[in-house]
Formats: sequence, C-alpha cells, structure tokens
Amino acid sequence: MGADHSMVAKPSTFVLIGLLALPGRTTAAELKPEALRGFEQYVRRTEERIQTELRPGETFLWVDKLPASRRQEAMEQLQRGTAVVERMQTSLAGSAIFVPGAMIHHWIGTILIPGVTLTQVLKIVQDYDRHQEYFSPEVVRSRTLQHEGDYFRIYLRLKRTKVVTVVFDTEHQVRYHRLDATHAYSESRSTRLAELEDPGEAGEHALPPGNDHGFLWRLNSYWRFVETREGVFVQCEAISLTRDIPTGLAWLVGAFVESVPRESLGFTLQSTRAAVYRASP
Repeated sequence: MGADHSMVAKPSTFVLIGLLALPGRTTAAELKPEALRGFEQYVRRTEERIQTELRPGETFLWVDKLPASRRQEAMEQLQRGTAVVERMQTSLAGSAIFVPGAMIHHWIGTILIPGVTLTQVLKIVQDYDRHQEYFSPEVVRSRTLQHEGDYFRIYLRLKRTKVVTVVFDTEHQVRYHRLDATHAYSESRSTRLAELEDPGEAGEHALPPGNDHGFLWRLNSYWRFVETREGVFVQCEAISLTRDIPTGLAWLVGAFVESVPRESLGFTLQSTRAAVYRASP
C-alpha cells in the first residue's frame, strides 16, 4: 500500500487461502526457499503492473478494462450489490513462475457501495480494532499495533472453516495513499502468519511459520477506492501462497481448493459493504 499522499484503506488480511479439503490434515509441509523466491518474483512483477495502472491517465479499476459485454454484465452484478470476483495470473516472459511445492493464488474483486462517500468507506476500513466485529467469523480478533501517518501495523486472528477449521495469528504492514479527492489505494503485506494448534484451548500454541500444514504461508493485498456518482467502488487484488496439491490429487480437489480464496474474497467485499451501511447515519 515526489510527495507521498496518504489515506486509509483496508488490507486484505481476510482472504484466507488453504488446502482445506486435502486428506492428511496433519501432514506437515515445508516452505522451500525456491518457492519463496518464486513468490517474491511473482509479487515484484505484479506490483510493477499495479504501479503502471496507478499513473495519471491510466484505467484505475479492473472492471473498466473488461470487454464491453463483460463489463456490462459486471456492472449489472455490482448494481445488484454482488461482488464481481475473477482469477488473475502474472507470468514471466509468457511462462508461469515456478514455486516448487507451493501454489500461488491470485484473485481480484470489486464491489459497489452506492449512496456513500469515500470518507465514509475509509473511516470503516481504518477501524482495525473493530474488524473482528465487521468481518466475523473470519476475523476472530483484531487490533492496531502501530500507527504512524499513512503506515499501520495490525494484528488479526483469522479463521476459516470449510471441511476443517484452520486458525492463524497474523501481523501485517499496511501503507495507504491518496491520489486525489476521489481516489485512494493501499498495499498490505503479511509479516507473520502462524498456524495455531488447539486455538482457544489451554494447550494453544503456534506452529513454526513455514513448517506447518501449509494452509497459508504468505498473503499480500492491494486495494483501490474510487468515489463516483454511482457510489464508492472498492477493489481488492489478493495474492497468497500455500502448499501445493499432492501429486495425483489435483483432479479430485483442485476446483475445491481454488474456490476457497474466491469465496473468502467475496465475503470480505460483501462484509465491507455491510459494515459501511451499518455505520452510515
């Protein structure tokens, strides 16, 4: 997330990604250095593209780049109050970026919040101490650890239940920018993702990051906000890293695994919309 223009925005620290349907829930997984390097390369390439899109005169929202027929369909969906979510992919010289033993999940989504202002939306997404209220049940606990100008460091306990329940203690660095009176954006990067064993119990403890079950190893998000006559458009682009699907199981659980980030991103966007309306006079 010349002079730095700051504004608040919500990190996508709620887009939980996990291989929740895989057999062998207790099988440990290790984040390999090669996979981490591949993820970092993927992020660099993606951020280069994002910075290009944020330049003056470029198209700010992803939905505005869609072909005419698809854009009309997406706008109708947004006007009904539904989030539009699609998969993204960043490549290197036309080829996929290699992350051995891991998977990169990359999704983008948009929602429209009619009848409100950019200031109203940003007030809600800045209120990190209440994210456990706004984004329950995926956010169990939340608080601001540090706030200096346009920089935030936040803590979130995240939970995802689908077949099994997985809980993480997480920390994120978020930086915010204001482009003008109607446009703002942010970047959020996870700095700690610790999977919990026996969460909420006397024996609760964190597994070593990178040596756990591999349900979530990294999570970055990039948010954009724009106020228009129709309301405020909120866009989130999320990139996460998890363990790979074991050989031979992709045909069985691949579609299910891909549904988890899509559903979680949709939930986050819909919850943002609902929270803004609850707080509006």
